[in-house]
Amino acid sequence: MPSVFSKIINREIPGHIVAEDEQHIAFLDIMPLVAGHVLVVPKKEVDYIYDLDDSLYTSLHLFAKKVAKAQERVISCTRIGVAVIGLEVPHVHIHLVPLNSMDDINFSRPKLKLSTEELAEIAKKIKSAVDNA
Repeated sequence: MPSVFSKIINREIPGHIVAEDEQHIAFLDIMPLVAGHVLVVPKKEVDYIYDLDDSLYTSLHLFAKKVAKAQERVISCTRIGVAVIGLEVPHVHIHLVPLNSMDDINFSRPKLKLSTEELAEIAKKIKSAVDNA
């Protein structure tokens, strides 16, 4: 059964996509820790990050760097935090979380509930920064 991320990749369900190439996609987390929280995902469905072949592992991180740099340009934050947890969805993903404090990347705290319009506006800003990099 395809993961929820594969369904976004295949456009079976909507996603607020901020960047995409042949092997990767980045989209907003719909239950973010903070506004601008992005998930970076390989299009190939692999459950565990250390099961990726070296080429895809490396390219995923370089793609994430490009997205993080775009986030920094449009989201008010001190830096972009990175987390790979991989327990909630069986599809490799990197969390890119705008940080102003350590608590911003605390996954045990309540998630934000942003409207579709708020998510769309944030996605538009990040996508524009990626496209104009």
